[in-house]
Amino acid sequence: MTTTLQHRLRVEPYPYQLDGIRFGLQKKRFLIGDEPGLGKTLQSIGVVDCANAYPALVICPASLKINWQREFEKFTDKRALVLDNSTRTTWPYLLQMGMFHVAVVNYESLRKYFVWDILSQNRSERNIKANGAFRLKDVVFCPPVKLFQSVIIDESHRVKDPAAQQTIFTKGICTGKKYIALLSGTPVVNRPEDLISQLSIMERLAPDFGGRGKFVADFCSFGKDQEEEQAEALAELSQKLYENCMIRREKKSVLTQLPEKTRTDLHVELDAESRKVYDTADADLRAYLEEYTSCTSVEIRRKMRMEALVKFMTLRSLSAKGKVKQAVDFVNTFLANGKPLILFCSYHEIVDALKKAFPKAVSVTGRDTLVEKQAAVDSFQNGHAQLIICSIKAAGVGLTLTASSNVAFVEFPWTYADCCQCEDRAHRIGQKDNVTCYYLLGRNTIDRVLYAIIHRKKSIANQIMAATDDIPQDEMYFDELVNNFLNA
Repeated sequence: MTTTLQHRLRVEPYPYQLDGIRFGLQKKRFLIGDEPGLGKTLQSIGVVDCANAYPALVICPASLKINWQREFEKFTDKRALVLDNSTRTTWPYLLQMGMFHVAVVNYESLRKYFVWDILSQNRSERNIKANGAFRLKDVVFCPPVKLFQSVIIDESHRVKDPAAQQTIFTKGICTGKKYIALLSGTPVVNRPEDLISQLSIMERLAPDFGGRGKFVADFCSFGKDQEEEQAEALAELSQKLYENCMIRREKKSVLTQLPEKTRTDLHVELDAESRKVYDTADADLRAYLEEYTSCTSVEIRRKMRMEALVKFMTLRSLSAKGKVKQAVDFVNTFLANGKPLILFCSYHEIVDALKKAFPKAVSVTGRDTLVEKQAAVDSFQNGHAQLIICSIKAAGVGLTLTASSNVAFVEFPWTYADCCQCEDRAHRIGQKDNVTCYYLLGRNTIDRVLYAIIHRKKSIANQIMAATDDIPQDEMYFDELVNNFLNA
């Protein structure tokens, strides 16, 4: 892809981004799987704008709607409309009249704006609402959906579950669209099956992979003793993806000037009170798991497994609470030296404790409004705030936080892919300094078990994406968690 690309973008993309735009224009229904921080947003906007595929629809996480609106208006001369209650009925007219060229909506609101009704011959409306059991053919979309010439699906791994309502709605909205762009740095979160719905939405599953049945048979049906056969199958899957619909680049390949990223593990002690509570819960879980491992009844083990997961979550919470004092000391060291810091955690209780300790900090959490989240990001990026406290779920994707080159985790995600997503809020285009990611691990806690599992094995996702970095396993099987915990 070396031909000159004529574009009207207000910025000049990097050469690899121009390649991505060319790829999208050629394939039309495609997946950009670049590592986080390489500008997937700009590339997808470039495809839509070069193809003049307006009106365009952007489907994204709720926290990124304002960001998408800003990006479209920054890179093009088009106006973007974030759908809300005030435009629930008027958005089609605003697009038809040319007042806006792009509509931006979050996954959870697809039904609200684009679905008229859900019919079913087999289930009542009450049952449909109760369990979400319906099929695409049961969905009646509003006619204005046909206005869209292109659809961009950001963080497309969110539609990996074929039975989920947002997956069904997304597929229906995309049906027949000339340009469909899926964006995800982690399209395969755990298993090859994660790709099935995404390929179906792109209308690639049947023509390029032989349909769902053949895909499962070729790439998903392997036992523990078939590692060699599985590796060969995943290599074939990777090749077919690249040939038909996917482009993916790694930072180290295309951004040679991007600073390095390193990880530092900091083992911290729990405070005395938390240690006592933690050790009691730890002993309780160990006794429970000993009973679980000796149980022979499949049904009883299934029920015990659910209870055990609750106990594991409790341990994670207790470890996080016990690290707060050490985390405060750690943050104070950075702030005293005038260094801005990005701090990730999960539980609301931890967020509240940290915000109480640092009242001048800004935050991006699930409890903040979109306007509040964007204001917090702007304040941090502009240097008005030195500390930003981020929820893993609310701020782990899509945001640019290059004002700091230091990222710290009081708590960390369950998967390696999510760890990378959080880290790459700082390690992305615009970053000028080497990025250091600090993981605060509670000494003699479940932290070290989870962290070891996340970083031990080379992931299936990595094999499929044909990455050259040695990314460890990001899928954690329950029994592996149990065995590692009992043997720790």
